[in-house]
Amino acid sequence: MTGPVPELAERAAACADRLRTADSVLLASHIDADGLTSAAVAATALERAGVPFETVFEKQLDEAAVRRMAATDHDTVLFTDFGSGQLDVIAGFEGRGAFVPVIADHHQPADATTTYHLNPLLVGIDGASELSGAGAAYVLARALEADGVDNRDLAALAVVGAVGDMQGGVDGLTGANGGIVAEGVAAGVLGEGTDLAMYGRQTRPLPKLLQYASDVRIPGITGDEAGAVEFLAGLDADLRGDGEWKRWVDLTDDDRRTVASALLKRAVASGVPADRVDDLIGTTYTLTAESEGTELRDVSEFSTLLNATARYERADVGLAVCLGDRGAALERARTLLRNHRRNLSNGLELVKSEGVTVEGNVQWFDAGGRIRETIVGIVAGMALGADGIRRDLPIVAFASVEPSAEGEGLEERKVSARGSHALVREGLDLSAVMREAARSVGGDGGGHDVAAGATIPADERAAFVEAVDRLVGEQLG
Repeated sequence: MTGPVPELAERAAACADRLRTADSVLLASHIDADGLTSAAVAATALERAGVPFETVFEKQLDEAAVRRMAATDHDTVLFTDFGSGQLDVIAGFEGRGAFVPVIADHHQPADATTTYHLNPLLVGIDGASELSGAGAAYVLARALEADGVDNRDLAALAVVGAVGDMQGGVDGLTGANGGIVAEGVAAGVLGEGTDLAMYGRQTRPLPKLLQYASDVRIPGITGDEAGAVEFLAGLDADLRGDGEWKRWVDLTDDDRRTVASALLKRAVASGVPADRVDDLIGTTYTLTAESEGTELRDVSEFSTLLNATARYERADVGLAVCLGDRGAALERARTLLRNHRRNLSNGLELVKSEGVTVEGNVQWFDAGGRIRETIVGIVAGMALGADGIRRDLPIVAFASVEPSAEGEGLEERKVSARGSHALVREGLDLSAVMREAARSVGGDGGGHDVAAGATIPADERAAFVEAVDRLVGEQLG
């Protein structure tokens, strides 16, 4: 079997063989949507293969975290959605015989090697846009199949992870991700279609759907509840039921076409550039086993629900939802989601009201303790291109690190950087920028070309910004 990504088949098989022979496995994963789905895919595959395992989550994989893993009784540690960027640290523990690492990741590898390393970048596949951490875990899951086991149903979670990792544009998932989508569709767990490319089609009443859709800003509708209501009220379509506005999912195909057509015409008439108008319609993915009208039916809404769990120290809740809990865990996740949305909205308003500092090649803001370190990167991405914030420059966000119970993190600052795919095409690589700039001030960083992060000493912000500005300038020349 070559699997959904033939280029990775040999590496996946080697990793799977090692896991099958392990006495027990510690499954360690990151805390965002991609990390949670990676863990769920890997956990399900290990369980089906009869491999004993335990799961842990880390918001940052540093030497202290790896040391904690080494102190466990597990002979093998499976890293999902991180590990490659910290390979130099992991290799040190491996060399001392602490554990055997197996890595299924898609981030830029550090300058070290290990035997069981599954990463698209090692075979020329872009880990920022063509295969997510959940995708790498899925490739591994397919390699773990034996005795009639079919793990293709896990493609649905892999797609949630990829979309949550911002790999799906209006044209949908591409590259190696496309092979996973095809397997999910063939397995009957995933639906692929063309629809209005707005977040909230399953759950938001129509006026809210249009008001909060910010990827394509339409004057008089985006950010304007009264304007959105007025626009919808003027259409010849059945958009209300029992005195309430329907959701997009509740509309007939004819009514959806009516709304979409009017929206496109309004965008053109309002002067929205043609390429942005085209972005109003795109490829969408649904999880066919989930109930219509729920957050779990649409992959974008599912990924946001997951981000609302682990980023608030409840990775166990997100994992339980991924593994099928539709009772207490889902209700808890929905409560966390409401809180998450409130925090994101407040964070975005904070950035827009206080503005950013513009250097020669980057722009930045420091939220201090007013935006959680675990969501400051999401806020930065939302802020990029918002009113008063330039889209043609990468944005760098700082937040205070909450100290752990042991006092770790007290003197550190979290950094998140976001760019655009247009800047990446011009040569931007934020992963390299974050790593080099952070290490120059005694910290460390990494990630993807379009989105990356770092942790630095709290008093090194100025020197770090200077290094980032210089490095970005060199890349974009």
